Amino acid sequence: MELVKLLYIDPGTGGMLFTILFGIFGVAVFSLRALFMKMKFRLSGGKTAKINDSKIPLAIFTDHKRYWNVFEPILDELEKRKQKTVYLTCSQDDPVFKKKYEYITAEFIGEGNKAFAKLNLLNASVVLSSTPSLDVFQWKRSKNVDCYVHILHSANDITMYRMFGTDHFDAIMLSGEYQIEEVRQMEKMRDIEPRELALCGIPYMDEMKKRLDASGELPPHERTVLLAPSWGESGILTRFGEKLIDKLIDTGYKIIVRPHPQSYTTEKDMLDKLMSKYKGNDKVEWNRDNDNFEVLRRSDILISDYSGVIYDFSLVFDKPIIYTDVQFDIRPYDASWIDETPWTFRILPYLGLELNEETMNDIKGLIDKCIEDPSFKEGRDKARAETWVPMGEGTKKCVDFVLKKYNDVLAKYAAEEKRAAKQAKAKAKSKKTSKAKKGA
Repeated sequence: MELVKLLYIDPGTGGMLFTILFGIFGVAVFSLRALFMKMKFRLSGGKTAKINDSKIPLAIFTDHKRYWNVFEPILDELEKRKQKTVYLTCSQDDPVFKKKYEYITAEFIGEGNKAFAKLNLLNASVVLSSTPSLDVFQWKRSKNVDCYVHILHSANDITMYRMFGTDHFDAIMLSGEYQIEEVRQMEKMRDIEPRELALCGIPYMDEMKKRLDASGELPPHERTVLLAPSWGESGILTRFGEKLIDKLIDTGYKIIVRPHPQSYTTEKDMLDKLMSKYKGNDKVEWNRDNDNFEVLRRSDILISDYSGVIYDFSLVFDKPIIYTDVQFDIRPYDASWIDETPWTFRILPYLGLELNEETMNDIKGLIDKCIEDPSFKEGRDKARAETWVPMGEGTKKCVDFVLKKYNDVLAKYAAEEKRAAKQAKAKAKSKKTSKAKKGA
């Protein structure tokens, strides 16, 4: 019995030990794989992977299908230019698999560590991605990738990534001068060699604008308010909930509530309660469309917090917003290195008015002022000029830049081969001269 007591491990400790052992096993496997790659590298004479049939010219990596809108216009343009590209996705049901591309190859690489294991050994000339934190966490730079290019997936600060989010990319495609200034400041503070930065616009917003222009004028309708918050403790539904919805109903306007997809999982109880309370109320509509285009188009004003939909709604659809006084903790983000308020928050007063406990009491007046005050139209023009550069040319600019980086890689290898051939020729000539002297 004493022996049994000595050998007993409580469930918590056992779980912790299992986690440690699993981690050690994972490190061992990864170390053996790295050792194998080093041995292969040495056996090859220490040469890096050259441009050949096994090297992917251009790879695009996305960690989730929700970024399909970022990459679809780019892939369509690459297909049009007959540029062979491999699209690597962590979503098995990614929309790319429904496309009939000839030059684009789509591959599901798994999720989490399984995906990163493949990425870390990738053999490609150029990799384009909107996923940050390269070489910070699990996603490591592959020795056989020549150039990593980052593209933003929204129209705001590049400093709104977790710390060191873009430090290890070789080039970055941006859409505003203020973003260039942010990158240069971080490079200087962190002693990073300046990377190539290019203003390439925002392809998905260009495409959304084209779609809006083609849809024609909106038919006459009652004034419609879209409530589209983020999820979590700082989200509008968590903070204000039914109090805000009741106030909105009192305005007499049509109310559309579009919760963040994550809320249906993480905040299910709260959502179920709200949806049950307003079930049957013809003034309240709950929206879960996969494509948010139509709900943005038929709404006259947006109420949100720190969701990126703010910029789609105000800049593409040219409509006002109401934003909440989110107390955003920037300490874990790159923005904490910059000695000024991020553009993401500085621009909000130009786009609309703030919702808080006090202004909520006259929510109708807040809505009417935002819609009818012409100064917010000027604010949207200001925002577009600062963060959507150039407008309407994003897809072409992005593809031009990525292919330029690919051509830079080709030129580098061509120069290395030319230099190696020259050295070999000089060595052979020296050897021939040496033999001639010995013969004499």
